Amino acid sequence: MRSRFRRRGFRSRPFVRRTLTVARYGGYLVASSVVGLAFITGAIFVHDAFTYTEAHVDRVPVSPLALHPERGGPKNLPIASTLVDDNEDEEYAKIAAKPRLVIVGGGWGAVSVLQSLHAGDYHVTVVAPDTYTTFTPLLPSAAVGTVQPRSLVEPLRKVIARLHGHFIDAKAVDLVMHDRLLEIEAVAVPGTEPQRMYLPYDKLVIACGSVSSTHGVPGLENCFQLKTISDARSIRRRIIDNFEAASLPTCDPEDRKRLLSFVVCGGGPTGVEAAAEIYDLCQEDLMNYYPKLLRQQVSIHVIQSREHILNTYSEAIWKYAEDKFSRDGVNVITNARVKEVHPDKVVFTQRHADGSIATLEVPANFVLWSTGIAMNPFTQRVSNLLPNQVHKKAIEVDAHLRVKGAPAGEVYAIGDCATIETSVLRYLLELVDQCDRNKDGKIDFEEWELMASRIKQKMPMTEKHLDKVRELFELYDSDRDNSLTLNELTVMLQEISNKITALPATAQVASQQGKYLGQKFAKIARQSKSAEGTVRIQDEDVAKPFKYAHLGSLAYIGNAAVFDLGKYSFMGGLVAMYAWRSVYWSEQVSMRTRALLMIDWVIRGVWGRDLSRL
Repeated sequence: MRSRFRRRGFRSRPFVRRTLTVARYGGYLVASSVVGLAFITGAIFVHDAFTYTEAHVDRVPVSPLALHPERGGPKNLPIASTLVDDNEDEEYAKIAAKPRLVIVGGGWGAVSVLQSLHAGDYHVTVVAPDTYTTFTPLLPSAAVGTVQPRSLVEPLRKVIARLHGHFIDAKAVDLVMHDRLLEIEAVAVPGTEPQRMYLPYDKLVIACGSVSSTHGVPGLENCFQLKTISDARSIRRRIIDNFEAASLPTCDPEDRKRLLSFVVCGGGPTGVEAAAEIYDLCQEDLMNYYPKLLRQQVSIHVIQSREHILNTYSEAIWKYAEDKFSRDGVNVITNARVKEVHPDKVVFTQRHADGSIATLEVPANFVLWSTGIAMNPFTQRVSNLLPNQVHKKAIEVDAHLRVKGAPAGEVYAIGDCATIETSVLRYLLELVDQCDRNKDGKIDFEEWELMASRIKQKMPMTEKHLDKVRELFELYDSDRDNSLTLNELTVMLQEISNKITALPATAQVASQQGKYLGQKFAKIARQSKSAEGTVRIQDEDVAKPFKYAHLGSLAYIGNAAVFDLGKYSFMGGLVAMYAWRSVYWSEQVSMRTRALLMIDWVIRGVWGRDLSRL
């Protein structure tokens, strides 16, 4: 009996030891959690103690010229040569004497310039009608409540603060290049007439974006656009209004069909993502919180003028996207052009396989217009000032992003409002003069090799069209005399120019151009400091021409995403969607917007979208 108790006691000892071990480590965990919570709480209190303190500002120095600017210029307007905060501390006072860099716009290109500059090199002023920069690729998500609009914006003043720069809430309206004056229009007091003034500059960067192209379609006042936070808010209100009206017992069946018909004009990334977000809203929130009859009658239509949606992407991607939309019941209408938009319907023409054209219509109370870009008024004004600006959609710039026809090294343009020149022919005589070594009026093969390298240096966009130098020489040497005449060179360069495609109007292009300009301006500032006398540093002295590096395109298509990486394509469901989110999360301007965006995605996943009409 005693031995049995001994064995039982022996067996119980390991259990007791394990219990004590678990209790000990559990105690450690609880104690560490309490200590950690106390530390975090204390840190918050300490942070608040230093944050919420009274600040007293006494005797801030302000130049009289800042409060009462002199007038001048062609229109005798006030000239803001000194700003209100130019002398408020020593740092600002030092920068006030630096070259004046004025940036028009607050989008991707402008922010990339600001992030690439070195503090103290320039007196920086940003002129924009909005006080914030917007992460535009996620506007379709904001339009249906997947993320909140506040999560996509970063105040421009916070971006500029690192450079001790200045911000003016105004819009640019005109340019006086010979006096280096930018004319701006601002509302000094709400409710009063706008006031105009001149802003001097040494370097001007035009990065004011574009507007949607109308293509001459009547009735576009009945459409929404998706370029700004205000657009996203208006779209969200209309969608909620349509759902609520369609839920009423007194709603006529025909009216309900029209209210629940969503038409997207344009099958590019913005149009496709907007259609996908509306579909997600119907699947994930409409089914749970509205009468199910509404979901049964919802129809989403995408009208595309080309043969396929996402036509700039690879074939595998647009096939995948079209198949996904087909399974989801999203009606993709290709080879169609919108003829007119009415308050209650969209009329369009569609070309059939046999070449016949039919006129059709679809009822709608929501129409999103997302097709092409056009110049905004200021960009159009700058283009009209210069006689050699003939492009219809954007300001033409050279490979250094300098505006063609403007004084060299003074006016630049980037982003949607600019397009890099593609005509090699205009440099023909200059190239012949540089490369015709024996001055016989012809270009032999060795001289052609030199000319090809000069063209590549001057216009990097021609590289892939000039990779086979010998074949091009033999192809255009029509008289077989082992040399190229001016006529033969003209034909060659014209055909090469026709093959060059302009860079797309995307955030990626604007961001790279802004970074290029910011880094180049920083180099110019450093060399100017070390240069003796009044030596003017040229762009060619410090940087090579801008060369765009395509990092891939991506699009969201409803709980799935597609990636076009050039030679490779990646598409799929949740994995691709999280990869898409990761890319956009990493591209945010600040940690603040990253945190807000992550919170929005968590809230949407746990509690769904906010269906309030605000």
